[in-house]
Amino acid sequence: MRLKRLTAALVVAIVAVAPSCARAAAGLDAEQLVRLALTVNPRVRAARDRYLAAGHSIKQAYAPNDPIFSFFNGDSPTNGLTSPSWQGYQLSESFQFPGKAMLQTDVARRNAEVARLAYLATVRDVRAEVEAAYYQILLDAALVQVSAENVANLQRVLKVTQVAYAANQVTQADFINAEFDLAAARQVERENRVAEANDETALNQLLDRPPGTPLELDRTLHLEPLTVRVDTLVSEAAAVRQEILEAALTARNSKTALRLARMEYLPDFTASYIFTHYILPSDAPSPNLTQTHGFMIGFNLPLFYWLRQNEDVKQAAYSLAAARADLRSVRTRTAALVTSLYRTTQFAYKTAGLYQESLVPLSRQDIEVSLIAYQSGKVDYLALAGALRRGYNANIRYLQAANRFLAGRVALEQAIGAPLPK
Repeated sequence: MRLKRLTAALVVAIVAVAPSCARAAAGLDAEQLVRLALTVNPRVRAARDRYLAAGHSIKQAYAPNDPIFSFFNGDSPTNGLTSPSWQGYQLSESFQFPGKAMLQTDVARRNAEVARLAYLATVRDVRAEVEAAYYQILLDAALVQVSAENVANLQRVLKVTQVAYAANQVTQADFINAEFDLAAARQVERENRVAEANDETALNQLLDRPPGTPLELDRTLHLEPLTVRVDTLVSEAAAVRQEILEAALTARNSKTALRLARMEYLPDFTASYIFTHYILPSDAPSPNLTQTHGFMIGFNLPLFYWLRQNEDVKQAAYSLAAARADLRSVRTRTAALVTSLYRTTQFAYKTAGLYQESLVPLSRQDIEVSLIAYQSGKVDYLALAGALRRGYNANIRYLQAANRFLAGRVALEQAIGAPLPK
């Protein structure tokens, strides 16, 4: 029985691990690259450290000011440092009006939350950059394949024109044009390979790796449609986008700053304890009283309130109005951005589907038919070259549409502030 249970557990473990092993064998996909980048990327680590640093400023708002200890040498007949007539000790502590520290702590706590949102925004942006770099590698690799296919077709055309020219069926111009088109296509293929290598360098930089480090990537290009409604995405963006939450916290901090500015009319206090030791008895209040104790309390008076406190209150009120307007602006701009990106992304997906399912297969069929027709003399070289050009352009436009779709998905994730629902 124990052996059967162990065998069953082993089978379950193998089934669970098999998909991840298969992905690892095929190469890293976008999700795995993002997880790796969020661990090693210096920008993410720096933002995280700034967030952790901001968290340690909250308790400081509670702490009172450091007390001040003073020592006095009084009535010295020499140089003020020796032979004093009396010595005094004073300990002073300043206090804010009750309630100010609590409001300042609220501000510090919100500032720490803003730092956390900035960290999450950095995570979001690095995620988008990694996904964009990964998709660009896939698209450039596909572009290299399209260029290679175009070169292969032009090689076939060159052989056909060479045979036809040798048999005096076509002019030498057809053969020269075929050579020219083939050379230009090979140059485009080399250019696309350079672009692919540069894309890999950009991805290595995001992964904090040397430029020439090889990357084992999953090169499969998937175009998954957007199934969620646009109003759902707008609502999610309003709830989770970091810039909106930061603006809301800034508005709350501005409101607290206005309350603190109004509390400047209230006094702050200073309390002091004084101990005096009379070394010269004649300076003492009485011959038997050579040590005395004292207590002092003071507070500030806002006599120049029209120059300081009034201006602080007005300034804080305008800052609060600006923060609230900024919050409304971020919300409306986010809703408009998400809506526009959703439309363009959906249109790009439909365009990519049109080319992939219809136009690209038709263009390949057109190339084969035109090549046969050229060999039989039914069409000239211009018609054949036009078919090749249409086929190449159909593949390019499919990749362009796929690029716009993938870029739109990444931009939507950035605008919303979270990954799109699967």
